[in-house]
Amino acid sequence: MDTLLSYKMLADAVLVIHFGIVLFVVLGLPVILIGNRFGWTWVNSLWWRLVHLAFIGVVVLQDWLGQYCILTDLESAFRIKAGQHEYQNSFIEHWLQRVLYFDAPQWVFTLAYTFFGLIVALAWLRFPPKADRCRSGDS
Repeated sequence: MDTLLSYKMLADAVLVIHFGIVLFVVLGLPVILIGNRFGWTWVNSLWWRLVHLAFIGVVVLQDWLGQYCILTDLESAFRIKAGQHEYQNSFIEHWLQRVLYFDAPQWVFTLAYTFFGLIVALAWLRFPPKADRCRSGDS
């Protein structure tokens, strides 16, 4: 397989993973809130909640430190190695980038990430996660 094509495929794969993580972070909070409203116990699973909190915590910290997301940097590096500009249009890029990337002043992102992170922390306090316990007979 052509090396340039391989790097382009890796860049597209990173973009899809990045999009999945964004969906998990953004939709994870409403799932936690709605799930608690309807008694879904799995939404308070310690692992679900720790991963969700860690992801938004990393986003907020990177933004406060003025750093780009490591996935954005990785995707850009692959695109450059593929001989592309960071964001040329392929089918995957065209649609996913329109959702993930848009122009706004940096303070808007900092405010949004911080506010969202605070809501996640408040949800953690209001609906604390519960350690997963195996029932007798479960392996």
